Amino acid sequence: MANTLIAFFSRADENYFGGDLRYVEVGNTEIVCSIIKKLTGADSFKIEMKRPYSPEYMICIEEAKKDLREKARPKLISLPESIDSYDTIILAYPNYWGTMPMAVFTFLEKFNFTGKNILPLCTHEGSGMGGSERDIQRTCPGAKVSKGLPISGSSAAASETSVKGWLSANGLI
Repeated sequence: MANTLIAFFSRADENYFGGDLRYVEVGNTEIVCSIIKKLTGADSFKIEMKRPYSPEYMICIEEAKKDLREKARPKLISLPESIDSYDTIILAYPNYWGTMPMAVFTFLEKFNFTGKNILPLCTHEGSGMGGSERDIQRTCPGAKVSKGLPISGSSAAASETSVKGWLSANGLI
């Protein structure tokens, strides 16, 4: 098996679930990444902003929209020293306005992904992968960006069968 890193951005606090707002202690993307880690034993890295978005959902989405419009690159709490030892990067994130959160762009722009396989995974509540696969390819020239896995955030905890099939199809289990 290829040496794999799970790099993910996930947001807890107040989140949207099929028409309702609920407070959660662990974000949907992190829930799915814990399933991936259990199945693969891969290393993981959580992408965290130095100044996180508001815990209130409606304020958070406006902050994320502003960052997208401004093409912001939020500062991160930390970064891995290197990703050189990894062949495959599972890149997981929620869909923010049709793409990845800007913090994920910050992470991607810090490293050279040439020759690496990137497997995108996007949690969402109806908007699927959006344009994130294309945006990853643009941001990481020289990487192979495989077909991503969209997972409804409301179904994150019950996504193991889908995740297992996707990991298997990509030779990771």
